Amino acid sequence: MTATPLRLTPELVEDPVRGYADLRSRPGLGHAVLPGLNTPVRLVTRYEDVRAALTEPRLIRDRTRVPGGSDMPDPQAELLAQGVEGFPEEYLQYLSGHLALFDGDEHTRRRNPLTRAFTARRVSALRPFVAKSAQELIAGLGAREQADLLGEFAYPLSTAVICELAGVDAADQKRVCGWIRDFAYGDGSRIAEGLAGIVEYTKDLVVRRRAEPAEDLVSALLADGGMSDDEIVTVFFLLINTGITPPALFLAHGVLALLDHPEQGELLRAQPELLARAVPELLRFVTLVRIGATLYATEDFEFAGTPLRKGEAVTVALFGADHDPAAYEAPERLDIAREFGRGDGHLAFGHGPHYCIGAALGRVVTGVVFEELFVRRTAPVLAVDRADVAFGHWPGDGFHLLSLPVRL
Repeated sequence: MTATPLRLTPELVEDPVRGYADLRSRPGLGHAVLPGLNTPVRLVTRYEDVRAALTEPRLIRDRTRVPGGSDMPDPQAELLAQGVEGFPEEYLQYLSGHLALFDGDEHTRRRNPLTRAFTARRVSALRPFVAKSAQELIAGLGAREQADLLGEFAYPLSTAVICELAGVDAADQKRVCGWIRDFAYGDGSRIAEGLAGIVEYTKDLVVRRRAEPAEDLVSALLADGGMSDDEIVTVFFLLINTGITPPALFLAHGVLALLDHPEQGELLRAQPELLARAVPELLRFVTLVRIGATLYATEDFEFAGTPLRKGEAVTVALFGADHDPAAYEAPERLDIAREFGRGDGHLAFGHGPHYCIGAALGRVVTGVVFEELFVRRTAPVLAVDRADVAFGHWPGDGFHLLSLPVRL
């Protein structure tokens, strides 16, 4: 291990081109300490190396499956210890079933029922709900002098979409959305109450949908038969953790990107057909999940010109890869007319076996929101000076918006 790993700060990784330049310039994989952590990790920053890491079978997510175990430093353990602090122990099992932490047959067993239930028809059927919800939120906020596009639009919209997808009854949505807010993005004072409320409600929902199926994800998972009731509850938390906060933050960051590049917003309004290109370009430009899950070497082998030791921790800088000058011309430039090749053209949804299940839904919501905000009406305007837009920091992942005050 190198004596002086590069210590990444949130401020450093805010610049995805120059912030990772030192690591990209090294012949192999450098050691880095992620923001808010103390444990070094091999950090993969080059686009092609990141794609290769995400499909490398000798790099796994579940550290307990490293043959013979490992006593190597583990940044994921440090991060998880921070994440579950204060949660009731009886509910922790529902937070440990994140698909990103499984490999091989176990990952396939857990993922396949969800993939089969997450059909294109089900996602497409949500579009009218997304549009109606977005329009109602915008109409309510538009009458005010100032609104927080993150807290009062993006979070409520993402929460409502997940509740609708899962099958939360309309009469229960306000109550369930309140628990989700307390658990996922409130001020932290009611996390335990939100967690307990969601668990008990979802358990009851599973019982009710078994007796009376509906056209929703919970009913589809029950009909599939590939998951236990507790695993379906865990899926609800997977949807909350991956389908609310990251999409909400992406919408806010995407809007801010267009406000920072007004000529691009004007181009989208003038040529709405560019929306199909604007969505993937904004996903690339923002790449909301900046750092991927920790991977562990199952054996000693060489990867990206670097000898890895069995059990050594590796992770991928998705944000850095999506701004790699070797992969994109002028990656620091937002260009909604940018043409990508086959596939996504970016790594915002990951790559390989752990590619985001909700990618199609994310594209639907993103397309609807940017059409409503930048094509169908005059674009939002920042209600504060750009320097006063507030950012916070997550351990291991850098910076994110705390709010986005705008006039609609």
